[in-house]
Amino acid sequence: MEITITERNNKGFAIARENGNKAGAMTYSIASKELIIIDHTEVEPEFKGKGVGKQLLYNIVEMAREKGIKIMPLCPFANAMFKKNEDIQDVLKK
Repeated sequence: MEITITERNNKGFAIARENGNKAGAMTYSIASKELIIIDHTEVEPEFKGKGVGKQLLYNIVEMAREKGIKIMPLCPFANAMFKKNEDIQDVLKK
């Protein structure tokens, strides 16, 4: 699984691909230099249940750690993942 993160015009896009096929995407808004807001997660039907959403989230969490920023998870999937996984709560906007 290859995941790329790109940003433009105050939006961020994490795209997961496997063998050149899009597996899923997670988008976020750049609210400030210190905060991003995850607003949407989608996984292609043939990749459901394979951990694509979690991989996307963990890649964004790693990027947030590197930049020293916090994450506000408005997306229901991302919000549930933050509640369930203590290992990523260090970047959670409280």
